[in-house]
Amino acid sequence: MKYDVIVLGGGPSGLMAAIAAGEQGARVLLIDKGDKLGRKLAISGGGRCNVTNRLPVDEIIKHIPGNGRFLYSALSIFSNEDIISFFEGLGIKLKEEDHGRMFPVTDKAQSVVDALLSKLEELKVEIKTNSPAADVHYKDGKAEAVELKNGEKIYARSIVIAVGGKSVPHTGSTGDGYAWAEKAGHTITSLFPTEVPVTSNEAFIKEKTLQGLSLRGVALSVLNPKGKPLIMHEMDMIFTHFGISGPAVLRCSQFVVKSMQKWNLDEVVMSLDALPGKKEETLFQEIMELIKSEPKKAVKNLLKGLLPERYLLFLLERSGIDPAVQGGQAGHEKIRGFVKSVKQFHFKVNGTLPLDKAFVTGGGVSVKEVEPQTMASKKTAGLYFCGEILDVHGYTGGYNITSALVTGRLAGVNAAGYAME
Repeated sequence: MKYDVIVLGGGPSGLMAAIAAGEQGARVLLIDKGDKLGRKLAISGGGRCNVTNRLPVDEIIKHIPGNGRFLYSALSIFSNEDIISFFEGLGIKLKEEDHGRMFPVTDKAQSVVDALLSKLEELKVEIKTNSPAADVHYKDGKAEAVELKNGEKIYARSIVIAVGGKSVPHTGSTGDGYAWAEKAGHTITSLFPTEVPVTSNEAFIKEKTLQGLSLRGVALSVLNPKGKPLIMHEMDMIFTHFGISGPAVLRCSQFVVKSMQKWNLDEVVMSLDALPGKKEETLFQEIMELIKSEPKKAVKNLLKGLLPERYLLFLLERSGIDPAVQGGQAGHEKIRGFVKSVKQFHFKVNGTLPLDKAFVTGGGVSVKEVEPQTMASKKTAGLYFCGEILDVHGYTGGYNITSALVTGRLAGVNAAGYAME
């Protein structure tokens, strides 16, 4: 039996590709190795499913630091606004939250998955679950068939590879697609974890001095070997038993990895500004005024409320100031040193948690070898890629799922068009 289109992988991009191909009237088979489709979607956005982001396209591209520009053509054909219309057409009403993030009104990811599955059923897309693929076969420079682990060979005119990267492996993304892409002549750029917690060997981390402490709205930077910031993110973070985590850290993580690779470093310096809204000199003057007004008051009481108490005491001790000493006896230079540590607390990190603990995979099928308007392989006819297997990665906040849905849409439409020509 021969299909027009086989889609490998039942994540966001694979579901979208199968629907798009089915809407073109193609005979579609969707194959997934897991027992149910949409597992990554069902856990995304903390189980609420952040389906896309409503920011302007230029802003979306900025939030996809890994080859986001590759998506300009795709987003001009099927945009984030089109994703919103698509879901509303399936009966999923969406609401906008902070920073343009779009969620289903139900706050349930499963409602999104169910709507996609109903659409597949309506389009008579055939589905094979619990069917791990062993190989993809090519003949005379064209995609030919998919071979399952049980030995069954299924033929198709076009094949869409949508099996994801290597992050969140319990949802089924275990990097199977890279070998099939290489076999078709594609380059796989080096894989690395992104959107992942960062590790550190600093004494205060090892001793768990700050473990569990959250800091709100801080500015966190990754510094290059000359001490200049490569990137800065102003968000929340948390100290952990192995290093640091939280939104600001996840966004900085890929820059930690890239710096270590680029400059062959064992450690990278990060800088933490706990009060990004205040200039260093202004803060110093304000503290000196407080001391002047109540010179006999203990420093820790004078500065109460400036920072979370644990972090305040930690920085005072690091600056050589006894928290119980009277403000008037703390000394100008030590206060200046303390203010500097509030604004630029430098510490070393030595990497990240491994790829299987990351939210997103960096690296993948080189975008130079994929047609940006169609997601077609430039190496093998009838072969299409979409989603996280591509070397495209963004920050969390609906950007990766936008990339998956947009590339999935184009791959499905064009795989069907090619097959039915």
